Amino acid sequence: MTELRLKDRVAVVTGGAQGIGFAIAERLAREGALLIIADVNAKGAKDAAERLKAAGYAAEGIPVDISSDASVAAFARALDARHGRCEILVNNAAISDGNGIKGMSMERYAHVININQHGAVRMSVAMIDLILKAGPARRIVNIASIMGVRSWPDSVPYSTAKGAIVNFTRAMACDLATDGVTVNALCPGFVNTPMSILPDGSHEYDSDWFRDIYVKYGRIPFRRWAEPEDIAGPAYFFCSDDARYVTGQVLLVDGGASATF
Repeated sequence: MTELRLKDRVAVVTGGAQGIGFAIAERLAREGALLIIADVNAKGAKDAAERLKAAGYAAEGIPVDISSDASVAAFARALDARHGRCEILVNNAAISDGNGIKGMSMERYAHVININQHGAVRMSVAMIDLILKAGPARRIVNIASIMGVRSWPDSVPYSTAKGAIVNFTRAMACDLATDGVTVNALCPGFVNTPMSILPDGSHEYDSDWFRDIYVKYGRIPFRRWAEPEDIAGPAYFFCSDDARYVTGQVLLVDGGASATF
């Protein structure tokens, strides 16, 4: 019989209705965790939870808008009423953006920062008491991006937010180490998710620039993009007992792209 290494641990994954978030949720559920799919799309959260339950896993969908203090507070209250604790928090929810400094509005900049940076901070602040009330093996995993440690044109709001998540991870790890809570971050590179669809409806990975630079000429040494499941495994490691002495770390999961820059 397969050992369920996260059995009975309550795990919250924001943006868990699709993409990287759902892949992480599925992996944690497979290891026995009770998954809380937290997503701004209420139907998406419910449907994702139903998919997990249909596969024999324990899951619930609870809507949350991480850009809203009131919504995040309501989510934390609901989780407290239902379970009274949280062992694992994965701050994954984010939006894409392609703005450079020229012509960028401060309204758009503030919107991206509020979701991609402040959203993770907002959730962590709201959830910290529930995490501290939980038993051992308490984990926070922040999903940053290769854009948090590298960058390229037309990425000012997104790169700024993801760079902040990298150092937020380190700072929070220092604060929570004496409480036995580990805090780590993953920095995915190119991943095949709905965020890869460009404004014109085409897929980022079908573009000439991606296939020439990253595939043909090997800027990604593996010469392929990641699937969400490629990110779920490292996320599981950070949530597992094997990572009990790992905190404040930032792991690039990018197929080697950062090694070729």
